[in-house]
Amino acid sequence: MSTKRSEALFAEARQLMPGGVNSPVRAFRSVGGTPRVLVEGKGAYVTDADDNRYIDLVGSWGPLIAGHAHPKVVSAITAAAQRGTTFGAPCPDEIELARRVIQAVPIAEKARFVSSGTEAVMTAVRLARGFTKRDRVVVFQGCYHGHSDALLVSGGSGIATLGLASTAGVTAGAVADTFILPLDDEEAVNRLFDEHGATLAAVLIEPIPANSGLLLQRQPFLELLRRRCTQHGALLIFDEVISGFRASRGGAGPRLGITPDIVTLGKIVGGGLPVGAVVASAKIMNTLAPDGPVYQAGTLSGNPLAMAAGVATLDLLDEAAYTRLEVMGARLQAGLEAQLAAKGVAGHVVRVGSILWLTFSAEAPRAAWSDAEAVARYAAFHAAMLAEGVYMAPSAYEVAFLSLSHGKAEVDAIIAAAGRALEAL
Repeated sequence: MSTKRSEALFAEARQLMPGGVNSPVRAFRSVGGTPRVLVEGKGAYVTDADDNRYIDLVGSWGPLIAGHAHPKVVSAITAAAQRGTTFGAPCPDEIELARRVIQAVPIAEKARFVSSGTEAVMTAVRLARGFTKRDRVVVFQGCYHGHSDALLVSGGSGIATLGLASTAGVTAGAVADTFILPLDDEEAVNRLFDEHGATLAAVLIEPIPANSGLLLQRQPFLELLRRRCTQHGALLIFDEVISGFRASRGGAGPRLGITPDIVTLGKIVGGGLPVGAVVASAKIMNTLAPDGPVYQAGTLSGNPLAMAAGVATLDLLDEAAYTRLEVMGARLQAGLEAQLAAKGVAGHVVRVGSILWLTFSAEAPRAAWSDAEAVARYAAFHAAMLAEGVYMAPSAYEVAFLSLSHGKAEVDAIIAAAGRALEAL
C-alpha cells in the first residue's frame, strides 16, 4: 500500500499549519505513521490521495450517520447552494430543521442553532447561568464539551491523546466557577451538592460519554444527578453533540429514561456540515436574546446549507434506519469480541447503538482512564487495520461509528480484517 502522495501532501501541510492539521488528533501522533490525506468519501468508504480505499469507521467523527455523500443529502445541499450559501437572515430550512429537532427530542419546545458543538455547549452554560442567576457549573473528568476555556479543564480524547493534563492559555479565572468531579462517583456528587448546591447553575455531562472512550454510566449515577439538580434548583445539561440522534432519534434521554433540562446537539443535526443546537423548554429558551437577557449570536448560525443537510439527514432516520444501525452494530460487536477471544487478546468492545469502542484495557472503564499498554496496543492495531483497508480513529480514546451505508459485507470485512490485525499483534 503506497502512501507517497499522502506523505508529500502532509509534509507540505506541516509547513503551512501547526502540526499539519486543523484539529490535533488528526496528526496521528499517538498511533504513529503518516496521516492519510483523504480526497473522497462514498457510502461506507473513503479514498486517500494514493488511491487507497478504506472502510471508514470515523465518519467525520460521527455526523455521517447516512454515510459519505448520501445522494439525498448532497441533493439538498446542492439545491440550497444554488439559492445562496448564506444570508445572515432567517431562511425556511432553519424552521424546518427546528421543527424536526423539537418533534424528536422530548424536552424541546424551542431550539437555537449555532455553528458547532463547542458553541452549543458554551451557549447552554451561559443560558443556565442566566436562567438560574447563579455562576457555578459542574463538569466531569473524561467528558468533552468543546474547547471553550471554562469547559476544557475536564479534557476528553484530544487532551488525553496528546498526554496533556490540561491546556496552556486557560487562566485560573476562566475556570474559577467550574467544579470538576470524577464520573461514576456518587459520594463526590453528594458531597459537592451538600456544600455548594445553592450556588450551582448547572451540572453538565455527556450522558453517554464518548470522547475518552465509551464510558457507559450506571443508571443510578445519572438518576442521582437528576435528583440532586431538582432538589437544589440547578439545571441538568445533557451534552449530546455525539449521542444525539445516535443513541436514539430522541437522544440519550429517552433511551436512559432520564429527563434533562437542556440538551446540546451537533454532528448529525448538520448532516456533515458545521452545526450545533441548544434545545430546552420555552421557559428556559426564552431567556436567550432577543427575548431575554442572555446574549448569543452567530453570522453563520442557521445558514441554509447546514440546515438543508440537517433536514435531509433527519428525514432518513426512521424506525427502519435505527433497526438497521442496531443490527449492524450488534453484528460488529459480536464479531470483534469473537476475534479477541479467538486470538487470546485481552480487550473489550463497548457499544451503544451504532457507536462502538474497542479498548485493549483489562476492564471496560466508566471513568477517565490512562493505560499506556492499552494505548500502545491500539497504535499497533490501528496501523495493522490501515494496512487491511479499514480506517479507524487515530486515538485509543476515540470511538468508532457505523452508518446506514455499512452493510453485512462491510461489517464482515472489518471483522475479518480485525482477526488478521490481532494475529499481527
